[in-house]
Amino acid sequence: MTSITTPIWFRELSVCAMGNIDIRDIRFYRSILLQRMPYVLAIAATVFVSAVSVALLLSPVYRASAKILAESPQIPAELARSTVPIGAVAQLQILQQQITTRADLIALAQKLHVYDDSEKQPDGDDIVKDMRARIAFEQLQLDPQGDGASIFSVSFQANEPDLAANGANELAAMILGRNQRQRTDRAGSTLQFFNREVSRLGSDLSRLEADILKFKTEHKDTLPDSLEFHRSQQSSLQDRLIALEREESDLRTRRSSLVATYATSGQLVGAVSLTPEQQMLAELNRALSEQLLIFSEASPNISALRLRIASLQNSLLAIKPEGTKKAGAAATQGTPFGLNLQLSDVDKRLQAVAAEKVSVARRIEELTQAISGTPASETVLNSLERNRENIQTQYNAAIARRAEALTGEQIEMRSDGERFSVLEAATPPSQPIRPQRKRLVGLASVAGIGLGLAFVVLLEVFNKKVRRPVELERLLQSPPLATIPNISLPGELPPSRLRRRIAAMIAVGVIPISFIVADPVWMQSPSTDRETIAEQI
Repeated sequence: MTSITTPIWFRELSVCAMGNIDIRDIRFYRSILLQRMPYVLAIAATVFVSAVSVALLLSPVYRASAKILAESPQIPAELARSTVPIGAVAQLQILQQQITTRADLIALAQKLHVYDDSEKQPDGDDIVKDMRARIAFEQLQLDPQGDGASIFSVSFQANEPDLAANGANELAAMILGRNQRQRTDRAGSTLQFFNREVSRLGSDLSRLEADILKFKTEHKDTLPDSLEFHRSQQSSLQDRLIALEREESDLRTRRSSLVATYATSGQLVGAVSLTPEQQMLAELNRALSEQLLIFSEASPNISALRLRIASLQNSLLAIKPEGTKKAGAAATQGTPFGLNLQLSDVDKRLQAVAAEKVSVARRIEELTQAISGTPASETVLNSLERNRENIQTQYNAAIARRAEALTGEQIEMRSDGERFSVLEAATPPSQPIRPQRKRLVGLASVAGIGLGLAFVVLLEVFNKKVRRPVELERLLQSPPLATIPNISLPGELPPSRLRRRIAAMIAVGVIPISFIVADPVWMQSPSTDRETIAEQI
């Protein structure tokens, strides 16, 4: 393995850099740089020309931008609120995702004829990828309070200025159209939803009202509204029943008294004397009449007397001997006309009282059943009415919200809500954004000079020749007696000088070409093709 020996001049350069500078060393380094200058110029010119050629041969890329203004609602929210509360930033993000879908990007490329000039038509994936790289969305201004207007920019890149402007304007038109259509559709969907809610709640409300009406019709006697009336009616009928019982007792007492009076006075011919049971019944009826004047119907004494009278009446009705019937018939035949008339009136009244007692008792029983069934009916009715009130509340709220939704739809249809508008349409750009030719050429110039200097340094690193007495002295570590320079024969050209002359001729030929190519007209020409460049060179 060969080792690279550091030349003496390089070690001297290091010593000079450390501070020990000799004027002879500086002259020596300058002479080396001047000797190698053709190499530096040739490399720098070559890199420069290559960079200029690349910059001119690269296809220009133009970008056009359209500005979109997101305006605040035209009608204050306190007066009428839109039913589409989505903000401008969120809406733009949604539209951005929708526009950059595969189907929309392919349709946009076909509409703009982006790839009509391509030799080979790209497939769908390549079109989608390239179109997404061409489109850019940018938020230029945003009101932090959310009450003002926001400005957005949509840009499109293309190889031609007109295509870039058409693409940006088409994107802006798509954003405006879709935004308006989506906001109107959302407002319409909201209105349709509340229309369905109103219809459904109205049907439920009608059904509940029909159920309540049916229940009230079927349970009209047990409704809670008539509870007090039933109670008062029951109390009145109970009082009436007590009065009828008193009247019946009085009538029976009166009848017994009439019969007894006629029998005692002897006016009743063939009258049969009363049995002990009949006499006891007459006394009990008389006692009941007297007790009713003192005590109420609920008194234990009255109840006991009524039980005894009922028991005695049943026993008398069960015992009907034949002799009694005959005696009764004979007595009837001998009864005076006045007594028969009075007894007939008393008996008719007793029959009427008995019939009325049955009717009153039956009505009291019906009222008792109605009163006892009222709590159950009240529970069911309250449940039905509570459901109706809930549905009614929801129905009223749905009606109010439907009115708001209708107002919101009108706002969106008239574009009085938050809307997008084109603040500035895209125009064909005059300068491409890529490639940046001046910057590329400038960097190439610096890089070419650096490469030339690096090449010179590399040549000197590998050069092991002794070119100065000082180098020879340091190499031999003793001063030489004399130094004789290299003497060339007449007509002989050293190889190093030959190489330098060739490099100088290359530099002399390339540098004018580089200045021609680097003309500012060339740098700014966007449509120079390869044949024109070749002709001008």
